[in-house]
Parts: sequence; structure tokens; C-alpha cells
Amino acid sequence: MNPVPDRVFLLDVDNTLFDNDRLQADLRRHLTDTLGPDGNQHYWQRYEDLRGRLGYADYLGAVQALRQPGRNDLLLPGISRFLLEYPFADAVFEGALEAIGNLSRWGRPVILSDGDAVYQPHKIRAAGLAAAVDERVFIYVHKQQMLSQIERAQPARHYVMVDDKLALLTAVKQAWGARVTTILVRQGHYGRDPASNARYPPPDLALEHIGALARWQPAQVAGGSP
Repeated sequence: MNPVPDRVFLLDVDNTLFDNDRLQADLRRHLTDTLGPDGNQHYWQRYEDLRGRLGYADYLGAVQALRQPGRNDLLLPGISRFLLEYPFADAVFEGALEAIGNLSRWGRPVILSDGDAVYQPHKIRAAGLAAAVDERVFIYVHKQQMLSQIERAQPARHYVMVDDKLALLTAVKQAWGARVTTILVRQGHYGRDPASNARYPPPDLALEHIGALARWQPAQVAGGSP
């Protein structure tokens, strides 16, 4: 039986380890070049419709939802290919892999992401992030609602959650209390939204970029070692 580690680090992916805003910007340009401005707009309408209904981003599902037999059948496979063959490793934030390596000194790093069951694991693996955490990858629809499952799958004496969404960190802090240390990474549109973040209590630690975790030590957290 594997011993229970002192810490498990729960690492978000989009805009925490991986620059998802960059992927979306590149996709918008590709959609506009392929389908025109109206086609780009229609794609994101389908994307938001699916996200509202399913609770997660479904990039490939939005492509399928655009399908109009006899009208755009020949164009959509190129968009799917763009999504699947995107240079994911190039969009991993600078210092992210070094951060994972450093956290391995202090506990067990695990990827904990929201997302669909096809594209999100493909992205995580192709970016090299799955290998960096020894394939410890968990993908849910609403991860903040899956804490009991996470505890069973990755038991630990203490959890450290790293995310770009302060609302999510707040929900987990309310559920786990002193058992979790919350670290906000101010990357991406959620992490850099001061108006939205002002509605929530501050995290245990806030960082400007994920690369700062390459030098992280437990004593950095207010109140001492978690």
C-alpha cells in the first residue's frame, strides 16, 4: 500500500498550467479565415450554448453543432483538425513544468480539471502535462462538487489547490477549511478580473504566474507549513 503523502497538489489546467486564452484566440483567427466573421460568431454561440447546457467547454461538440449538410461539410473537418493538431506544448505557460517538478519535492502533484471527456484529456496529454504528473489526471464536470471522490482517489494529510478561478478556490476552502491551502494564479481572463475577484475572500496565496511555484516552499504560506 502506498503511504499517504503529506500533501497533494491539485493543479488546474486552463489558464493555470496551459494558456487557454491563447488557444481560443488562435481558434478565433482560424474560424474567421475558414468560415468568415459570421461563421466565427456562430461557432462561439454554439460553444456557449453547449457550455451552459453541459457545464463544461466542448470545443469539438461546437464544431459538430455547426454542421449544415450540403453547405459546410467540407470546411468543418479542417476546424476539427486544427483543434486536434494544435501545438499544445507551445501553449504551456513558461515555468509550468518546472513548477510541477518543484512541487514533487513537497508532495504529489495531480492534475484536476473541468472539461469534456475527449478533447480535454487529449489536450492535457499532448501538452506534456499528463506525463509531468505521472498520468495522475482527473477530469470532472464541476470539480468543486467532487471533493469526496478526490479524497478517495488521492488521500492526503493536506491539499494545496492551484487555480485561476477565485470563486472555485473559495468553494473548496469553504468545504475543506484548514485541510486545504488555496493558491490563486493571476493568469487568464478569470485570474486577472479584479471586479469579479473582489466578491470573494482572498486566497491563502496569490501569484502572478505559475512559474513562481518553481521556487515555492511550504513556509511561504501565511501561518506556516500546511
